[in-house]
Amino acid sequence: MRKTLLFPLGALTGACLTLLVASPHGGVWAARAAASADDAYSQLNLFGTVFERVKASYVEKPDNAKMIEGAITGMVTSLDPHSRYMNAKAWTEMQETTSGEFGGLGIEVTMEDGLVKVVSPIDDTPASKAGLMSGDLISKIDGEAVQGMTLEQAVNKMKGPVDTKTKLTIVRKGADAPLDVAITREIIHVRPVRFHVENGDIGYIRVTSFNEQTTDGLKKAIAAIAKQVPQEKLTGYVMDLRNNPGGLLDQAVSVSSAFLQRGEVVSTRGRSPEETQRFTAHGGDLTKGKPLVVLVNGGSASASEIVAGALHDHKRATIIGTRSFGKGSVQTVIPLGAGNGALALTTARYYTPSGRSIQAQGIAPDIEILQDVPPELKGRMDTMAESQMRGHLSAGEGGEQTGSQSYVPPKEEDDKALHAAYDFLHGVTANAVAAKPASKAAVPN
Repeated sequence: MRKTLLFPLGALTGACLTLLVASPHGGVWAARAAASADDAYSQLNLFGTVFERVKASYVEKPDNAKMIEGAITGMVTSLDPHSRYMNAKAWTEMQETTSGEFGGLGIEVTMEDGLVKVVSPIDDTPASKAGLMSGDLISKIDGEAVQGMTLEQAVNKMKGPVDTKTKLTIVRKGADAPLDVAITREIIHVRPVRFHVENGDIGYIRVTSFNEQTTDGLKKAIAAIAKQVPQEKLTGYVMDLRNNPGGLLDQAVSVSSAFLQRGEVVSTRGRSPEETQRFTAHGGDLTKGKPLVVLVNGGSASASEIVAGALHDHKRATIIGTRSFGKGSVQTVIPLGAGNGALALTTARYYTPSGRSIQAQGIAPDIEILQDVPPELKGRMDTMAESQMRGHLSAGEGGEQTGSQSYVPPKEEDDKALHAAYDFLHGVTANAVAAKPASKAAVPN
């Protein structure tokens, strides 16, 4: 499907160029286009020259395929932190991950300054049990320096047979020295939705990731809560998206749809206006309009921010916690043919229904709640925001925002944001560091 779409776009570009050449200033535009093409061909000739020189003169006979793959990887990763090339093996592993079951440690990672950065550990996985935290930097894997590896190489090194161990060297903000953490690999069964009834009248739903099972899990959670608590006694719902690194766009749209009757969920805007896409709610509000609180923090990214932004803009939910990560760019996965892997390429920015950019800004809470961080973790739990990542895509519109707290207390009784959500649903004013109230501008339906 993606390959089919590329041809009309190419044809459209050709038509536009023809029109420009025929215009009064066509000669100028044609000259610029030709100069640009000449420059590109000149650079490609330079690449060919370097390739041949390395192949002929390097101290050892190089692997041509590895050199080409390295060149492609360097080209794509120079664009922004989220665009990347996946060889055939990495592409297969990505497909396994989004299906909801895979082998490994249970962490969502990205590459930053040559090191692997933990975006978020997944609940109830070896990584979360070992104490890995959002913002941790992995400098060594089994004693081998990560510097110089691609992200795929580092991820593959962390994977291995079930019940075997790997040792990660962690650089943590505020720590006096690197930490060595031994983790036993497991088959990671990503159960993206967990729930329980709180105090007999509130449905708590924790969404840990957006994979192919998330919407079905959410629907089952809502149905189970409705069975346990009569409608007249159900005060409302809390949906916890803290430290949820995101996932599939279609799941973000369908999760939002579970709480909305109608209206836009998110729009994506690419390089040209013709590439704008709008995604709308479908299916109706499964909670029958019950009050909703959404919890976010500095580890809530991508699909989590789409859901929080949509529910906030439609005045369907109150957002409590700290500002989200600000990962508001669209990565389109483009398969490159049998045996060639795929390209994950940033093609657009996400916008909330009211037209606010998520990229490098995040979603600001209606009520900001700062957790009490243990003394040994102070200074280490302010996550790096998208805006602080080297080479990040600009916000597009509006000012960029820095990172926010991502700490979630392991014990529920210590979780100030969660208790603030329960209090809010019971009509009790939260004792909070209040964020500036977000604009309640009307959203077109």
